[in-house]
Amino acid sequence: MTSKVHPVDEVLPAGKLTALGLQHVLVMYAGAVAVPLIVGRALNLPPEQVAHLISADLFVCGLVTLIQALGATQWFGIKLPVMMGVTFASVAPMVAIAQSTGGNAGAGLIFGSVIGAGVVSILIAPVISRMLRFFPPVVTGTIIAVIGISLMRVGINWIFGNPVGPTAPSVPNPEHLKWLAEAQAMAGAPGSSLPAVPKGFSVLPTVPNPKYADLQGAAVSGIVLLSILLIARFAKGFIANISVLMGILIGGVISVAMGLMNFDKVAKAEWFTVVLPFQIAMPIFDPILILTMSLVMVVVMIESTGMFLALGDMTKREITQDELTRGLRTDGLGTLIGGVFNTFPYTSFSQNVGLVAVTGVMSRWVCVAGGAILIILGVLPKMGALIESLPTVVLGGAGLVMFGMVASTGIRILSNVDFRNNKHNAMIVAVSIGVGMIPLVAPNFRQWMPHSIHPLIESGILLASIAAVLLNLFFNGAAKDNSAAINAARQADAH
Repeated sequence: MTSKVHPVDEVLPAGKLTALGLQHVLVMYAGAVAVPLIVGRALNLPPEQVAHLISADLFVCGLVTLIQALGATQWFGIKLPVMMGVTFASVAPMVAIAQSTGGNAGAGLIFGSVIGAGVVSILIAPVISRMLRFFPPVVTGTIIAVIGISLMRVGINWIFGNPVGPTAPSVPNPEHLKWLAEAQAMAGAPGSSLPAVPKGFSVLPTVPNPKYADLQGAAVSGIVLLSILLIARFAKGFIANISVLMGILIGGVISVAMGLMNFDKVAKAEWFTVVLPFQIAMPIFDPILILTMSLVMVVVMIESTGMFLALGDMTKREITQDELTRGLRTDGLGTLIGGVFNTFPYTSFSQNVGLVAVTGVMSRWVCVAGGAILIILGVLPKMGALIESLPTVVLGGAGLVMFGMVASTGIRILSNVDFRNNKHNAMIVAVSIGVGMIPLVAPNFRQWMPHSIHPLIESGILLASIAAVLLNLFFNGAAKDNSAAINAARQADAH
């Protein structure tokens, strides 16, 4: 008599695997390409090198996803439906390096710090995994709720526009810019008594930006959201499971019809590219930069712990300490591989955790398919350009669903926490969420603090994690039985 296959290990038909894997890729694609775009431009690399950064990033995303979902030897891979991507926690220190040392030299410093941090992360993964006893349901539920709430900012910015840059809410008044240009010209003219414009002088943005919160884009996001809800409500079986993908496809078709999406990037992209190690720069190893990036990876692994526990809750699979160690060790291995291929630190993508909650499809083989698709996108730039051409407003409508599902997973876990007989638990949740919201609501709160600690305090997820763990220790102490911590994310029904 054969034992029943766990949903995590279930191999679906090839067609379903491909569609569901593509859905995971679409969900993470914008986030995956954002970091190489930001860092490449901060380094002032030529466009062809920035394009290679994107291709290499997608290739490594796929490779590390295969290692995490399939497993590699007894040391690596948690064997859960996990998609791996570049962590945004590493952006600030990498941009700081790029601003101090640009070009290929700065790229070498970044890649050296990434490789060093990857090695450190592999070594400390068992230590991080032993912290499970400090993650009972009141802590885990709070962290996962904050992860979801923090991600909502990404989804909302996809709909309306980022707070800074070309899609910021306001832009400088053109008349003011014209006056400033004329004043600069007069100050430099021979015989002019007008003093030079002070260094760093700029015009404040005071005029509404027509690109921000465009009603057309908001309407597309609304249609995508409505499509996902209708498909999830009325469709059956497989179609219901790919409601997010269907919504994104509907949004893409509407965007083409409205002229919001074109295929110029697809026409210009190459058909094939080869991703090889050290194509942009050889690594330069600086101990201080490696230490800084290693601290970032500690942040990443603490966040990953919450992700893995959330997946344990959703998939009804118990996460043991050994399994958690393998998952965290793969974060380090992915980061090491990323540095070798001239990309960046890698972690499990939380938006894809939300997608597992939305679809209810627990098979890790779906993420294996997604990893294979990412590898193909990495070597076939035209295919990547096609997906990259999707307007962010399309992804924004889907993001509200996916990121909200992450938060709801945390709420479900907290629903089984004893608030009636233990009043301290409410205090733990209240203060931890408040602390986690600081970077979200006041992102410049750290401006007078030492720059060396900025990587540790700019993540609301990390701040909430630290607050929840410390407050739980203060009020409740640490559980001596690790089983309670291992089951922390399994306290609520995932569906």
